[in-house]
Amino acid sequence: MATDRFGIDDRYHDALGAEHETSPETHDAILKAMGMSVDADHPPPTSIRLLRPGDSRAVATPSTLTLEDGTVLDVPAVLPPDLPFGYHLLGETLLIVSPGTCYLPAELRTWGLAVQVYAARSRASWGIGDLADLRRLGRWARQDLGAGVVMINPLSAATPVPPVEPSPYYPSSRRFRSPLYLRIEEVPGAGALGPLLETAANAGRALNTTRRIDRDAVWRLKTEALEAIFERFAGDPAFDRYWREQGEALTQFAAYCALAQRHGRDWRQWPADLRRPNAPGVTTFITEEARRVRYHAWVQWLIDRQLAAASVEIGVIHDLPIGLDVAGADAWCWQDLMAKGMSVGAPPDEFNANGQDWGLAPFVPHLLRAARYRPFIQTISAMLRHAGGLRIDHVMGLFRLFWIPHALGAAGGTYVRYAADELLAIVAIESHRAGAFIIGEDLGTVEDGVRERLAENNMLSYRLMYFEPNPPSQYPELALSSVTTHDLATVAGVWTGRDVADSKTAGLLPNEAGMEALREKLAESSDLAADAPVEDAIEATYRTLATAPSRVLLATLDDAVAVPERPNMPGTTTAWPNWSLALPQPLEEIEQASLPRRLAKALAR
Repeated sequence: MATDRFGIDDRYHDALGAEHETSPETHDAILKAMGMSVDADHPPPTSIRLLRPGDSRAVATPSTLTLEDGTVLDVPAVLPPDLPFGYHLLGETLLIVSPGTCYLPAELRTWGLAVQVYAARSRASWGIGDLADLRRLGRWARQDLGAGVVMINPLSAATPVPPVEPSPYYPSSRRFRSPLYLRIEEVPGAGALGPLLETAANAGRALNTTRRIDRDAVWRLKTEALEAIFERFAGDPAFDRYWREQGEALTQFAAYCALAQRHGRDWRQWPADLRRPNAPGVTTFITEEARRVRYHAWVQWLIDRQLAAASVEIGVIHDLPIGLDVAGADAWCWQDLMAKGMSVGAPPDEFNANGQDWGLAPFVPHLLRAARYRPFIQTISAMLRHAGGLRIDHVMGLFRLFWIPHALGAAGGTYVRYAADELLAIVAIESHRAGAFIIGEDLGTVEDGVRERLAENNMLSYRLMYFEPNPPSQYPELALSSVTTHDLATVAGVWTGRDVADSKTAGLLPNEAGMEALREKLAESSDLAADAPVEDAIEATYRTLATAPSRVLLATLDDAVAVPERPNMPGTTTAWPNWSLALPQPLEEIEQASLPRRLAKALAR
């Protein structure tokens, strides 16, 4: 295999071992998407120097070094030995000073719950789990169960126009978060609404009577309440500080939200003078609609406050989606850095014979470097705000991404490579700044050497009992290990056969033999009788998982309450309520249930 000067591989092997050559049509389409002509010699150069412990500190010529904080130093021949980690300028060169490895406390050895926040409702919820529910769940998990972490779905903002996107992995912005997760009663000034708040709360809680989450209804109720509270908002120094801290990123995001509500969800269809964040029309809009822009910035401040409060209770592991909605806020802000007519996906594997197209827009490698990685730095920093850890979805994307030309489909895709050393260095810097450990989701097609590189960088691997050929006792120590994940069947779904039935209901063709083999694997690994009650099967499975030496073990909250349905059914977007099923019991009942305590006892190594 060879990689050209633009990072395009000439061939690849899929998960089944089959080799695929990159066709001339695919290569030319990717070059065009990068903004390069077919006969271009090379991408425009960008001067970046990476400095890690042990690297040479010599400089070729005397230079001026400008640190992140504005301090200016003269560097005659050698860089100072005590440079702070971060992003500095050595003349015109971006100097990335990295600790070399991610933050990972030597004493880290814990267990926790993997939670879909939207599904974890209390009786006080307005139809969807919120940040107050996360705070409550974290306190219960820590105090009553002895857990050390809670890993949650991405809270990323969707486009603020109904219908609200249900998938947390198809974000409008990865830097900002969804207002759906706000607990309205805890917003400063909410009490002044009086009967209006009571009416809205009653309507919201009425949505809890069905498991199907109606995001559009929740959005309408919470937006009406928030706008009524904002009408009375006279300002707050803490809000002003937050906005100053977030700077242009928050102003542009807030402007996008206000523009989307006026002109529609896809910025590519807006009036021409509004399609770029720095266009004169946008500047005029921000001035003329300052109150509306301020509203959206205020909402983000509220979310940040409530997330901070929830994070006090327990270490929260956030989840970084692999890409962006091309019509969304971040893509609007960074449109010049993104590949046109391309989406990210995966080549064929044992579960998807035709490959996968995730519909997410990729960054062009040389343009991302030319932007001095500002989008990536901002994204990682934002995801680590108030975080105890961060799971990087499809971590192989730090090395290469499978680009799919829209005109050719997944069969016409191939891999495009990124500067992995530089991206890993940025993740290491931000993890140390946040004091948060990093998990690299390394499932699927993983090329040789990637897991070793992650381990060298103190990133935890992501291991699942469903996939691993070896018993948990042989899992690596440097890992976060679990039984299943949001895209796979729950233990109850496997044990009862319900997952296969659900797949058929959704019009899919499940691998029935594979699911039966998985059931047998669980039975054999945990010494279970074939007719064992489902809760016993769940407990025994997690007792087996507890033999793993991995730094972090996770039980899904779905398994802790024996839910038979999986959160997401890959392969369909309409035939199954993906990302839209609440847990069958409210948190008040879950806290009193016996199975969570049985799993806690099993995992408390």
